[in-house]
Amino acid sequence: MSLRGLAEELKTGVLSPREAVQATLDRIERLDGKLNAYISVRAEEALAEAESPPRGPLYGVPVAVKDVIDVAGARTTAASRILADNVAVRDATVVARLRAAGAIVVGKLNTHEFAFGAMTTSPHFGPAHNPWALDRICGGSSGGSGAATAAGLAAGTLGTDTAGSIRIPASFCGVTGLRPSSGLVPNDGVVPVSWTFDAVGPIARSAEDCALLLDAIADTRSVVEGGVEGLRVGVVEALLDLADPRVADTVRAGVSTLVELGATAGPVEVPLLAEAGTIKQLVMLPEASNAHLEWLRTRLADYGADVRARLLAGLFLPATAYVTGQRARRVYCESVSRLFERFDVLVAPAMPVVAPRIGEQEVELGGERVAFRLSVIPFNSPWSLAGLPVLSIPCGFVAGLPVGLALVGGRHADETVLRVGHAFQRATDWHDRRPPEPV
Repeated sequence: MSLRGLAEELKTGVLSPREAVQATLDRIERLDGKLNAYISVRAEEALAEAESPPRGPLYGVPVAVKDVIDVAGARTTAASRILADNVAVRDATVVARLRAAGAIVVGKLNTHEFAFGAMTTSPHFGPAHNPWALDRICGGSSGGSGAATAAGLAAGTLGTDTAGSIRIPASFCGVTGLRPSSGLVPNDGVVPVSWTFDAVGPIARSAEDCALLLDAIADTRSVVEGGVEGLRVGVVEALLDLADPRVADTVRAGVSTLVELGATAGPVEVPLLAEAGTIKQLVMLPEASNAHLEWLRTRLADYGADVRARLLAGLFLPATAYVTGQRARRVYCESVSRLFERFDVLVAPAMPVVAPRIGEQEVELGGERVAFRLSVIPFNSPWSLAGLPVLSIPCGFVAGLPVGLALVGGRHADETVLRVGHAFQRATDWHDRRPPEPV
């Protein structure tokens, strides 16, 4: 059932909040041993909160949040050894807003350590497993959010996205995920990676469900109806050329669907596309290292090897690199903003490949073996570098694994990408597909 459908049943009394929460907890108990989507479950607290008086559009809806987002009285571990016993004393603003809308937080979700990686394979809390194939990664760093949504272990979830961490698991897990425009959703009470790029956003079954969650956490009122008639779609051919041909063909079919619905489509060249990843690293790495400076001095050995290496890389960059990155970012943002004078949305593959197997560090692209973490950068950095909203929606399958189509909007055009995603999903059923229950 969709989040909207569940909210309607709760509103009309077809289902009680306690019944909805208990059903979710039962499903977590039955399936999460195979998936490892959750780091902690708030079973007793959630059932008690289900007895609260009716309030808000999400009254009684069971949700879960990535374990870098504070929930009062619960651990916020960031899937790390360093914060393994860290208990939040207050709710993050996004959690307080979910509660005000009536949602019930049933637990905290697995993530790449400190939300600083694309796999969700923490050496401290173990990997999250993809519901479509248990030997595959969920992507990261919001991998637990993607897995829990796909497997029905929550009606909707929150993740965070600094460099693709909502879009990657949404694509790999066959669900819908929105990286909101930078600054739209408050980040206080969230373990930081990079304050320039961090964004909290929803992962759910559909664009419509993501809009409901976004409206709760951003205090917006999204209108997703309206269709795509006359919409101008810019197709980022350079990224289609970089992707696995099977993924590219699946995304092209998605573009054809938008055209059939009344949109117009044409190729678009994104300025500095090849340089965007480097510019982003110049800013993101020093900011991440700064956020961890005290622990790097006192707890270095407690980091996983991959996260430790990236944080140390940020320390060794000269101060001039950060300044250069910020100046280049301004130039880039100005050039990309001009694209939206000609197009309403840009379209590209959300990811160049389907989910790799757990433990695989490389993927095959163009007949070559490429480091997975490097393969994702061109598909994510160009959009988060400019602070743009990006919606990843399911658009098909390759070898039985989901493929995501990325809809990129102009700054603060979150409602536009949600409207396009909703129109696409009204015409297709990819978002309604369900993975088999793990055995």
